[in-house]
Amino acid sequence: MTTHLALLRGINVSGHSMIKMEALKSALEAIGFHNVQTYIQSGNVFVDTHEESGAAVGFKIKQEIFKVFGHEVPVVVITEDDLKNCFKNNPFLKEKEVDTKKLYVAFLSSTLQGNSMNDLKTSQFKPDEASIDGNKIFIKYAVGAGKTRLDQKYIEKKLNVIATIRNWNTVTQLLQIFEDRKIV
Repeated sequence: MTTHLALLRGINVSGHSMIKMEALKSALEAIGFHNVQTYIQSGNVFVDTHEESGAAVGFKIKQEIFKVFGHEVPVVVITEDDLKNCFKNNPFLKEKEVDTKKLYVAFLSSTLQGNSMNDLKTSQFKPDEASIDGNKIFIKYAVGAGKTRLDQKYIEKKLNVIATIRNWNTVTQLLQIFEDRKIV
């Protein structure tokens, strides 16, 4: 079995696309996923399956959410290695006394090419900073995520991808859950 982490974008935010995690867990178990585990209400779902393809898992989850809950929810599926690479490749972690409360990661539906940083045009968002690493964008907000235009909608529009953003604390917790699942 392979463990996949599905990141659902835009559920349970400001009263929109409301889905109770227990109901989501039941719906995913009903279509054959095993050891379904959710983390916080914002749509982080671990599933075990014989399916190796993250894209196929994401598609199946997206279809089931629409069928059961009636919400069109973008899904980005990532691996444990994706999370480990966040710790290894995040350039902002190398800074002295970095405030991890200002660090975020945008997980993308596809891997970006080398010229994507130019397409993102991050210079217009100074003092916010960003760095692209394959299927992730590391972001350091100067003030906070709620006070920037360098958000998921902007990233999706400029790069023609699906993106979902998680704060650094959540990224850390998700990696810990991957580790804990191995112990069980």
